[in-house]
Amino acid sequence: MDDRSSRSGAERGSARGSSRNATCTLVLAALFAAIGVLLSSFAVPVGGARVLPFQHAINAVAGVLLGPWWAAGSALVTATLRFAFGTGSLFAFPGSPFGAVAVGFAYMYMKRDEAALFEPVGTIFVGATLGALLISPFIGEATGGFIALAVSFALSSIPGAIVGYLVLKALRRAGVIGR
Repeated sequence: MDDRSSRSGAERGSARGSSRNATCTLVLAALFAAIGVLLSSFAVPVGGARVLPFQHAINAVAGVLLGPWWAAGSALVTATLRFAFGTGSLFAFPGSPFGAVAVGFAYMYMKRDEAALFEPVGTIFVGATLGALLISPFIGEATGGFIALAVSFALSSIPGAIVGYLVLKALRRAGVIGR
């Protein structure tokens, strides 16, 4: 593996890099979105939301490999497709991208895979707050407000972040991605 392929999108500035790097980053973001849609059948309904730990695992991996903005874009594409196919709820829109952004920024600062464990920070604190303020009143559903959403988002994002971290470690150990 050459040096360029071993660095994350956040490190190599994929959006500003060469067209080949940008193309590879776009394809990887699309792949993460597709995997998120395919794994959406493993969702568990909790209150008004459908918790999907695999989406948060994907966000954790994407945040490290792609950086905050590409990872958030991939999460929003996944949320849009899941909602369109009926396998997701409106809560996926505030619930997905902020965890990916938190991981991307944490990785830019830390340069360690443990940044994947920051996924719940964005999902719970930002995602649940926006969901309670913007989505719950819009759909007219009594979801219990912020506390209920924070608990359901935590039940999804904490195990998902741990799985994402373990996936990153396994991919590095197998030599699929650089150290």
